[in-house]
Amino acid sequence: MSPNTPPPGLPLTVLGIETSCDETAAAVVQRAADGTGTLLSNVVRSQWDEHRKYGGVVPEIAARAHVSCLDRLIEEALQISGKSLSDMSAIAATAGPGLVGGLVVGMVTGKALALAAGQPFLAINHLEAHALTVGLTEGLRPPYLLLLASGGHTQLLLVRGVGLYERLGTTIDDALGEAFDKTAKLLGLEQPGGPAVERLAAGGDPRRFAFPRPLAGRAEAHFSFAGLKTAVRRKAMDLVPLKDGDVADLCASFQAAAMDAVADRVARAMTIAEERLGPDAPRRLVVAGGVAANKTLRARLDALVASRGYSHHIPPAQLCTDNAAMIAWAGAERLALGGIDDLSAPARPRWPLDGHAPAAIGAGVKA
Repeated sequence: MSPNTPPPGLPLTVLGIETSCDETAAAVVQRAADGTGTLLSNVVRSQWDEHRKYGGVVPEIAARAHVSCLDRLIEEALQISGKSLSDMSAIAATAGPGLVGGLVVGMVTGKALALAAGQPFLAINHLEAHALTVGLTEGLRPPYLLLLASGGHTQLLLVRGVGLYERLGTTIDDALGEAFDKTAKLLGLEQPGGPAVERLAAGGDPRRFAFPRPLAGRAEAHFSFAGLKTAVRRKAMDLVPLKDGDVADLCASFQAAAMDAVADRVARAMTIAEERLGPDAPRRLVVAGGVAANKTLRARLDALVASRGYSHHIPPAQLCTDNAAMIAWAGAERLALGGIDDLSAPARPRWPLDGHAPAAIGAGVKA
């Protein structure tokens, strides 16, 4: 017998599985009939120690690490939640975008659990999960403007509803988190690079080096960080041998330029969103993704939203980075609308959230 969507009006309890990159995660959330959510458990195992010596995530190592611990993490998430597999309304797993080996591990596990328990399966877009997390943490419902900033993605999206996303801007080269990581590697800092750059920037002079603010003032809302990264590399080469003060000032000047660029692009996206939603729509900015933890970014955006009359919404730090709670919640939101996926649903290493967006804006654009 094929699984059916639960009757409307009932609470939904969903097990989520996340294996898209170098975090293995399992979580259980509950969605009440009124649309409010409760986080029952959220277990995350970082693999970074296994990848550190390589200076980045190695896909084969990541996939093997997921295999080695995913079953145990699911068991732990269920135990913490006080629920059993038979209590679940559905099983949700990340189907993309991400590293295909890791995606397959999570998808196969999720499908097997759904099949064994006779429950619906949901193949979740990782970006959609980020976009909807504020529904779990704050009960915030669309519409709102979303800045998604992570190691793999930097996008501005107009979130109109569950499954209704309009991409307003994306990166034409590096993602913001990727630019932080590459700058850290260039300067000989530890990985992951974002926290390392932010920590040193706190003791540096952000005005010492006049780095560019890429695409500032442009009519569209796209991002570019490759030129900024190149400017940092050239200045660092001019200063060799680098002193500790030079590295701190390079980090501070890079971070200031990057955050100025982000604020400029978000401001442009606000104008576009206001035009498309109309004057009576609520003005709300949601920030998600690992880079949302950066304190300088938060401060720049705090000032921006205050000047534009927006409210500012950022999930707790542990729900900004990759986690399974957001996967479970996206599954619950889709299930509430009657959506389930066939067990033949594929892993999708590239899966743009807005399928109607242009395939490419410039060389190297990332979905």
